[in-house]
Amino acid sequence: MRLRLVPKETSFDFFSKWKIWLSISALMMVVGLVSFGLQGLNFGLDFRGGTTVRTESTTAIDVKVYRDAIAPLELGDISNTEVFDPTFEDDQHVAMIRIQAQADGEAISGEVIEILKGALDAVAPGIKFVSVESVGLKVSGELVQTAVLAVMLAIGAVLVYIWLRFEWQFALGAVVALVHDVVLTIGIFSELQIKFDLAIIAALLTIVGYSLNDTVVVFDRVRENLPAIRKRIWPRF
Repeated sequence: MRLRLVPKETSFDFFSKWKIWLSISALMMVVGLVSFGLQGLNFGLDFRGGTTVRTESTTAIDVKVYRDAIAPLELGDISNTEVFDPTFEDDQHVAMIRIQAQADGEAISGEVIEILKGALDAVAPGIKFVSVESVGLKVSGELVQTAVLAVMLAIGAVLVYIWLRFEWQFALGAVVALVHDVVLTIGIFSELQIKFDLAIIAALLTIVGYSLNDTVVVFDRVRENLPAIRKRIWPRF
């Protein structure tokens, strides 16, 4: 006997409660916008500036041990990740340590770099600092502007594409749906104060892409059924 999780014939009236679902969606958007206006986003190091240190050692990397070794230095927000690459040797262990800009907006000094190296050398003897790169607040501000511009241009391109392929009414509906998805996502990040960095911008653009794909599929079906719908509504014509 074959197990069937979904009935062979289904009939769900998704539109019977449309007022309720639209109200819930609108409420969530308002909450997200209010949260964004009051507390903003918890920008990650990409948007706040800081220093990125690439380390290399012959001992295996334990991210928690690294974090505990750096914590007493009180350098603020720190991101520590291990880097994997198939071209690395068996005893080549690489990590990326990202430290936020200090209170004066400047990157950490060379003296602090040496202190950091000493702290890590205690848990990973022989560790090397392969590279040290700093990003200032000005560059971080430009990244924020570029990210916002990228999302807006993506939505604008969608508007033009849908307008040319279908009609302006469809384009308006598509853009409203895209804005809805993006605003809800940003609202969740603002409300929960999840770190917002360049990876999240990529995720937002991915959401725009998937939302556009679903929208085009639905609009194709709607366009195919429009003649039949018009005949039913206006039989005399």
